[in-house]
Amino acid sequence: MSGALKDAAIRVERPAKTLRELALDKVREAIVNGYFRPGDRLVERDLCAQLGVSRTVVREVLRHLESEGLVANLPNKGPIVAQLDIEEAKQIYEIRGALEGMAARLCAERSSPEIVAALEESLAGIRNSYRDNDMAAVLANTSSFYQTLFTMVDRHVAWGVVNLLTVRINHLRSMTIKTEGRGVEGPAQMSKIVDAIRRGDGEGAYRAAMDHVAAASAIAEAVLSAKKPAE
Repeated sequence: MSGALKDAAIRVERPAKTLRELALDKVREAIVNGYFRPGDRLVERDLCAQLGVSRTVVREVLRHLESEGLVANLPNKGPIVAQLDIEEAKQIYEIRGALEGMAARLCAERSSPEIVAALEESLAGIRNSYRDNDMAAVLANTSSFYQTLFTMVDRHVAWGVVNLLTVRINHLRSMTIKTEGRGVEGPAQMSKIVDAIRRGDGEGAYRAAMDHVAAASAIAEAVLSAKKPAE
C-alpha cells in the first residue's frame, strides 16, 4: 500500500457540522418550535447539561441567537427567549409581502411547467405534514415552497434577504400554523398562488401572494396581542 493510500485509510473526515453548529441548530429549533417560549430564561448551566456541550459552546450559541433576534440579554437577568414584538412582526410581513408578491408575479410571467410542478410538490408536502400533525415538516415544506418561488426565477438576492429573516419568519410561522383552521386555509391560499402561476396570470399571482401574507400577518398580530401583558 502506498503512503498516500495509507494516509487516506486513517484520515479523520471533518463532520458536516461542528459541535457549535449542531448545538445552535438544536437551540434555534427548540425556540422556533416552542420548547423554549418567549420570556423563558436560558440558563447556561442547564443548557450545558441538556445539550451535552461546554459552557463556551453554549455562550457562542446564545450570542449567535441574540444576533438573529431570538435571544435577548437582559440586565440582572441574563439571556432569555426574546419576546416577539408586534410592530417588528408587521415589518417582517411587509417585507415578505413585497418580495413574495414580486416573485409570484415573475413565476407566472415565466410560464414554466417545472416551476408549477415544484411548487405543487412542496404544497403536497405541506398538506401531508398538516395531516400528520408534523409542524416541523410544515415549516420545512413551506420554506421549500418559497425557495422555489424565488430561485426558479433567478431572484437569489431577494431569496438571500428572505433568508436573513428566515429565523424570525419561522418563529412567527410556528405560531400561525398552529391556529385553528390554518391547516386548511393556509394551503388553500397558497394553492391560489400556484393556480395563478399556472395560468400565467402575473397580477393574480401577485395578489394571491399578498393576500396570503396579509392573512398570516393578521393571525400573528392577534396571537401576539393575546400574549402581550396588560399595561
